Amino acid sequence: MLSAGDLNRRVTFTHRTVTETDPIYGTPIYGWADFATVWANVQDKLPSRGEQIADGISISSRPCRVRIRYRSDLDSSMRLKIGERTLRIIAGPAELGFREGVEFMAEELSTEGQEP
Repeated sequence: MLSAGDLNRRVTFTHRTVTETDPIYGTPIYGWADFATVWANVQDKLPSRGEQIADGISISSRPCRVRIRYRSDLDSSMRLKIGERTLRIIAGPAELGFREGVEFMAEELSTEGQEP
């Protein structure tokens, strides 16, 4: 299903980790660490579908579909880095075929404060 020629971009999956603990209160401080770098097929969706009105504010997102070879250790709590873009996973992972590949839907938001 996924040929080597289709996988033409390097994608890095990152996961949330505790980077340090607050010295005064002892609460964890979170960050993002690289988890896996793989070859992927990235298809941006049409720009007209990427604009929506949420709570009266126009939010511009850049949704895309990401397909990779099958891996069982990735989940929707992770983020993706594609070049300079950082995306959050909004759907997936969905198995393609019988463990031939995995598909994610991801989007990059133009506004801050969307991620915990």
